Amino acid sequence: MIRLILGGARSGKSRQAEQWAQATGLDVTYIATAQAHDDEMCERISRHREDRPHHWVTIEEPLQLAPAIVAHQAPDRCLLIDCLTLWVTNQLLANADMPAERHELCDALKTAQGTIILVSNETGMGVVPMGELSRRFTDEAGWLNQSIAGLADQVVLMVAGIPMLLKGPSLEVTE
Repeated sequence: MIRLILGGARSGKSRQAEQWAQATGLDVTYIATAQAHDDEMCERISRHREDRPHHWVTIEEPLQLAPAIVAHQAPDRCLLIDCLTLWVTNQLLANADMPAERHELCDALKTAQGTIILVSNETGMGVVPMGELSRRFTDEAGWLNQSIAGLADQVVLMVAGIPMLLKGPSLEVTE
């Protein structure tokens, strides 16, 4: 099962992904793509680490996401990948070949076993950015989200903490 969770900033994507990963009852491996380049990001990463269950395995992989998925996927495991748009940023800053990276990631997901939950920002609902790098980021993130959504069994858009089903089996309502 591949589940893609999209949403804007502070929409509840990560919290929802963590709740769904916990609810699988499987061993969870959390693949974090963030890099701490400033104090605010250090604090944000620290907060995310503390919010996760301590028995989850955390892999910090800002660039080699496809090999990390191949290495850690298993039928009895849930991989939670947070976040694809940070991974895109890392790739762009490393001058990576984004079509090749996207293809490699999709290939890894096609053969992965177990439950895979991916978190990504929805960047295509705002204005077209003014700078070249910002426009390229928006394009690459949009193309990646489209590719992953095409592979996913379920796609959910988070709005104000509310999951909205875009594709796949209905969402379970829990109180």
